[in-house]
Amino acid sequence: MKSGLRVAVVGATGAVGREMLQVLSDRHFPCASVRAFASPNSVGKLLDFGEDTLRVESLESISDPSVFDLALFSCGSERSLVWAPRFARSGCIVIDNSSAWRNHDKVPLVVPEVNAQDLDDASLGVIAVPNCSTIGLVQAIAPLHRNQPLRRVVVTTFQSVSGSGRKGIEELDRQTRQLFNAQGTEPKVYPKRIAFNVLPLIGEPDVDGYTAEERKLMTETLKILGDDQIQVIATATRVPVFVGHALSVVVEPVKAIDVDDARALIADHPGVLVTDAESVMNAPTPEDIAGEDLTLVGRVRRDPSSETGLALWIVSDNLRKGAALNAVQIAETMIQRRLLAPKHKGRQETQ
Repeated sequence: MKSGLRVAVVGATGAVGREMLQVLSDRHFPCASVRAFASPNSVGKLLDFGEDTLRVESLESISDPSVFDLALFSCGSERSLVWAPRFARSGCIVIDNSSAWRNHDKVPLVVPEVNAQDLDDASLGVIAVPNCSTIGLVQAIAPLHRNQPLRRVVVTTFQSVSGSGRKGIEELDRQTRQLFNAQGTEPKVYPKRIAFNVLPLIGEPDVDGYTAEERKLMTETLKILGDDQIQVIATATRVPVFVGHALSVVVEPVKAIDVDDARALIADHPGVLVTDAESVMNAPTPEDIAGEDLTLVGRVRRDPSSETGLALWIVSDNLRKGAALNAVQIAETMIQRRLLAPKHKGRQETQ
């Protein structure tokens, strides 16, 4: 048997689950074994994993989760609330991509380049991956916040259909083909047609007019940055793009940061690339980011409506850094911090 961790990928047939398998392979993650789990409807499907092929198993078939060292979850909040504690109680580290655990006081919400230290306090054995748009946002604004604390953040997202999973991708593809062939379209996934359109809501708004997607940005940002005094307002929209989320952001630090200094702070942050430093027309787009691991930033400029405000544009791959890659990076960081190792007789080994 190969040395390394015994890994379970739960929700392996979804868009993020498949990307998790791809990222594990791409990064040569130290796996002794990898098993793919999904709903009963997907049992028996074959998935590529590097040069190997995995046969999908039913999550319900697991009688003893202690056979795993690490479980990467992307199976939705409802199933995560049931299954993540079962894995964690067995000594398996769970890294969950749903929103189920993000606001739990004892569950770290982690972007490794921003708050890796929070992994030291994962007492429940569960670590949450932030919302896909939140990850790109905090990567870009964290270095600004460390230089001068931010008092206000205004963010508008332009989120691709892959944020809705495979069904969102299929709906955009189907509607685009129908319109090019002069056929009518019927929305099934979204409340209105997504092809050649922009939807100003992602989900139902609450009594104050904000959707759950917007609330995630407004709460998760504070938890990751460790500052509940920041005021965040978000508008989340859906756009007819297959992969890649873009964000238009305005921040207000307590004291002004020079534009060149701000650009340099962002460029020096791990996992971030400022693309238009040499050419102003090279601001990033979703086309640039698909399949990439970095978060791209451009159009850093002064906000003339505010004494200290700065505006910027952020783009990231919502399936990779916005989900699968961040999950795997959390696991890699836990290995580096000696928080994750192969188990022996149901407990994590430490050296």
